[in-house]
Amino acid sequence: MENIEIKGFIETSFCDWDGYLTSVVFLPGCNFRCPFCQNGDLVTHPGDLPTIDFDVLKHSLLKRRDWIDGVVITGGEPTIHGDLAELLRAFKQLGFRVKLDTNGTRPDRLEDLISQGLIDYVAMDIKAPLDERYDLAAGTKVDLSRLRRSIEIVRQLPSYEFRTTLVPGIIDEQAISTIATCLRGAKRYVLQRFVPENSLDNSYRQAIPYSDNFVTRLLEIASNYIGDVSYRGKIGVGLS
Repeated sequence: MENIEIKGFIETSFCDWDGYLTSVVFLPGCNFRCPFCQNGDLVTHPGDLPTIDFDVLKHSLLKRRDWIDGVVITGGEPTIHGDLAELLRAFKQLGFRVKLDTNGTRPDRLEDLISQGLIDYVAMDIKAPLDERYDLAAGTKVDLSRLRRSIEIVRQLPSYEFRTTLVPGIIDEQAISTIATCLRGAKRYVLQRFVPENSLDNSYRQAIPYSDNFVTRLLEIASNYIGDVSYRGKIGVGLS
């Protein structure tokens, strides 16, 4: 486990895998530069963050074995790490379920991890409609064909979700309609509240999250295409 860098660890979380009490592991680096990213240091300056020794993490997990349901692997983008399978296998050998958060840009890696039985649940981010708007949302040029392939791979899993953060200026009614059409028939689609604080791009720190009424409208739109649609985030007022 010497080659694996772990840059963050939450011992217990109720909000990273619905219905499960989990521990959350943060891996460094990302091939996106989403302007609304909440983990800027993890993405842009991971070397400035201390590395958590795996044995320390393992000890914490074993102490909580009786009530921790699973481990969430997030980032950054976990699939950019060549040693990810080794890490996932270690958690599986400890007896934990594993959830992977991913942006879907590495379908080959995703398919390989699934084929090895190392993932129990995948949450794939859909940042924007799969067109020219995606580059804005990701902060870089994106190969949309890879995202489409990852979507199809994830669709074959027994348990998964697609999720979109409701970022003003990127996501609106038309965007949700387009995304939901692309995901038509998916098992689960989650809309996530945008949190402006600590956004990677300072200009997004001034953006106001959408109001509950507008979020309800977006949920209604998505529900026309997908049966299980939900909202994740704090209730509050914002743009209408």
